[in-house]
Amino acid sequence: MTSPNESLRARLDSLRSWDADWAGLRVVVTGIGISGFAAADTLIELGARVVVVDSATSETAVAQADTLKIVGAADVLLGPDAVEHLPLVDGEPAELVVTSPGWRPDQALLAKAARRHVAVWGDIELAWRLNVRQGRKTPEWLTITGTNGKTTTVGMTASILQAAGLKAIAVGNVGTPVLDALRDPVEYDVFAVELSSFQLHWSESLSPLASVCLNVAEDHVDWHGSYQAYLADKAKVYTHTKVAAIYNAGQRETEAMVEEADVVDGCRAVAFTTDTPSLSMLGVVEDLLVDRAFVQERRTSAQELATLSDLGPVTARHTVANALAAAGLARAYGVAAEAVQEGLRAYLPGDHRIQAVAKQDGILWINDSKATNPHAADAALSAFKDVVWIAGGLAKGVQYDELLAAHRDRLKAVVLIGAESRELREALERTLPDTAVVETLQEGSPADDGDAAMRRAVTAAREVAVPGDTVLLAPASASMDQFASYAHRGTAFIDAVREVVLGQAADSEG
Repeated sequence: MTSPNESLRARLDSLRSWDADWAGLRVVVTGIGISGFAAADTLIELGARVVVVDSATSETAVAQADTLKIVGAADVLLGPDAVEHLPLVDGEPAELVVTSPGWRPDQALLAKAARRHVAVWGDIELAWRLNVRQGRKTPEWLTITGTNGKTTTVGMTASILQAAGLKAIAVGNVGTPVLDALRDPVEYDVFAVELSSFQLHWSESLSPLASVCLNVAEDHVDWHGSYQAYLADKAKVYTHTKVAAIYNAGQRETEAMVEEADVVDGCRAVAFTTDTPSLSMLGVVEDLLVDRAFVQERRTSAQELATLSDLGPVTARHTVANALAAAGLARAYGVAAEAVQEGLRAYLPGDHRIQAVAKQDGILWINDSKATNPHAADAALSAFKDVVWIAGGLAKGVQYDELLAAHRDRLKAVVLIGAESRELREALERTLPDTAVVETLQEGSPADDGDAAMRRAVTAAREVAVPGDTVLLAPASASMDQFASYAHRGTAFIDAVREVVLGQAADSEG
């Protein structure tokens, strides 16, 4: 006789398409942000019974809750107490939890779900199970993860695919939930999917056409519990890959991920390098991006894909690496070389990523607020000489000594921002005791006044910089101790440069 638990496991395992029997499934959705709202809204549309929980009580959360109640959520529970217990759904135990990616596994509600053997999926896992739908094209997935460069690579990949005439969209951690794209009236050929380590942690059955882990470095250790656990979740991007598992030839960790991955039979390992490529690699020859992986005569020749100048005026090494990874994903899908070049030329980098803000009196001002960890800051620092570095913020459990030692010869001064920069300050004292360090957190000033602190930082940088220098905002830290987001931090820098350096009003467009 089949037990209730066995019956539930069998039912959950059968949920592999939009047209499967989702009706009446009792689901708790954790989080009422962008991904949580999309998950709840989709499940309600499928006929599931849904309870949504979130610790937030903001006006936005309440508005989202009211909308979900209108469309058919069984209940929406807000506030700190709402996330301490696994709620009942229509008076009965939950059969499934769909969690927003930021929720840690040891969070009280999720830990209770695990103890009760209630399955926990992420929004990406749910989206993959809904990818097939009768009467609609089934999009292929090209999945991208890495400590840094994900958003750029996803954007480049989508641009290349679109240049090839394909209906393609950048989705996932980049901002547009995959679930929203699946419900879009447009029938997409392919998704370029940005995946965070959090999203990969809660995923189990994805089978992308091609996948890449761009790079790995110590990050989010506070969430995962250890660097090894972080690496293990990143490695899941390669699981069940069908055509090409693409990795960074310069990082043994990503190659090992591919070697150990349970991929589909016939899947190839393809590397990218910013040096001259060997067989089955994409790389650089002089000023050309070339392909020796997806060409017939790859043993003796390479296919030109683009030039370094196609990537824009500031060609940092990590930008080249991202472009090669994007090209590899697109070539795995079958895109022609001409479309790779056209797509890379058409791609417009997002704000706060090696963004040139001004050049005044021979000093270049660069906004790379997206550099929220040491690995990203290392890439930014490597692109410039004679740097006045604006850095600091929440460390997220990482270390800075190696970063500082690698760039001791290019750092002329360090301007510290952030209310929680103790780790970076102490590392500077240990590693670069002779480097000038300027503090911006003034005694008696509000710790959370990031805009004022940024104006002080820009003012201090202007006083020490000389013609030929680069003032680089690449904080190597998260932003939330003083700013709402890395975008807020970057905008504060832009406004301060306009005001302090260019003598313009903060909201000037000039």
